[in-house]
Amino acid sequence: MPLTNVQLADLTVDGFLDRLASSDPAPGGGSASALAGAMAAGLVGMVAELTAGREQYAEHDAAVREVRAAASEHRRTLMALAQDDATAYDAVVRARRLPKETEDEQAARSAALRDAMLEAARIPMQIAAESLEVLRLAERIAPIGNKNAVSDAGVAALLAAGSLRGAVLNVRINLPYLAEGEPMRVEAPTELARLEELAGMLEASAAAAVDARIGLP
Repeated sequence: MPLTNVQLADLTVDGFLDRLASSDPAPGGGSASALAGAMAAGLVGMVAELTAGREQYAEHDAAVREVRAAASEHRRTLMALAQDDATAYDAVVRARRLPKETEDEQAARSAALRDAMLEAARIPMQIAAESLEVLRLAERIAPIGNKNAVSDAGVAALLAAGSLRGAVLNVRINLPYLAEGEPMRVEAPTELARLEELAGMLEASAAAAVDARIGLP
């Protein structure tokens, strides 16, 4: 079935994994990264659900409810971006298959490919930014959420960090195909380095909070 006729969010888990494992180029690593970020957001939401309204965590109730609402929004956004990434790369594949026999065909193909490659770089940049926000939420909930679910907060942090790093890879592989004068080609490397640095710090902070609450030596 053509990708344009498939909504990834409507697939079963097995169905998504089957498509991921197939010879089709999309969905690929970008969509998988977005899905990892969405799962991270789901776990943050679960920890918040298990914390909100409980007397022993009353002092953090307002913050927990805020985290829960934000996690839900980021989860929806990341699921949409999983679809967007697959659609964007499908557009790249279709642009590469356009005829190029005449000068007009070559010009049309080049324009389509330029636009498609820009979108294929832009979407994973959004995934990386969203995943960073989910990582912030995981780092925030880890020390204040339900202690019985602190490992879930830790897994959320790991998934969000992995989502970000996967998205960064997808941006980097597409940058060389952007036009020389395209601002994103010049600006993205600095932004990607910033995102990765922040991810490392937040992941370490979340892990420390999780370890402290689990009671590891």
